[in-house]
Amino acid sequence: MKAEAVSPPSQEKIAHRRDRRDSRWDEHRRVRREQLVDATLAAVGKHGAGVGMEEIATEAGTSKTVVYRHFADRSELYVAVCSRVAEQLTRKLREAMGSSSDPRQMVAAAVDTYLAFLEADPEVYRFVVTHSPAGDDGRDPISSLSDLVGEEVGTLVAGFLARAGQDTAPAAPWGHGVIGLVRAAADWWLRADRPMPRAQLATHLTDLAWAGLSGVVTPAPRNTLEET
Repeated sequence: MKAEAVSPPSQEKIAHRRDRRDSRWDEHRRVRREQLVDATLAAVGKHGAGVGMEEIATEAGTSKTVVYRHFADRSELYVAVCSRVAEQLTRKLREAMGSSSDPRQMVAAAVDTYLAFLEADPEVYRFVVTHSPAGDDGRDPISSLSDLVGEEVGTLVAGFLARAGQDTAPAAPWGHGVIGLVRAAADWWLRADRPMPRAQLATHLTDLAWAGLSGVVTPAPRNTLEET
């Protein structure tokens, strides 16, 4: 009795197997990169903004060689950390700004949320601000972070202007201007070792920002007097 000939697997089946292996590796790599970002943030919390790659690897329970297997260099890891920080901060800002329908309260909530984020993890903020190498695309992650937050505030201001019946064109520069004000003051606050409580600083910054915004984002009172 002759044995049946076994046909070799088709190219399509071989390609399918490779795709499945590649997909599993891509998912493993994504998860491992997230874990290494977690470890970096934990190491910064333990050792401060000047944390080294050896300390990051130890926190991750691995070696520097393995870290560099998933990130080409320290700059790529740093950019990934910045992306994580940006996601967390913008999510908190959206939640804060959605907590009230009063324009001034929305500005106050956004300012306090930004400061609270810094106060909760000052070493993480210092790590993000003081390292600042450009990413693979040549962009500064810190500038990108400021841009993201500025866009959130610009959207908030645009809503104010629309409800007041005003032109929304200035919303973007005003939004970036407000976040520039808050970021500069926050940087000073951390460098000066927080010389005043966060709530007090938030009130000062809200007062200043609102003094400029209130005249253009609130409807002018209607004149109910009839002309004689």
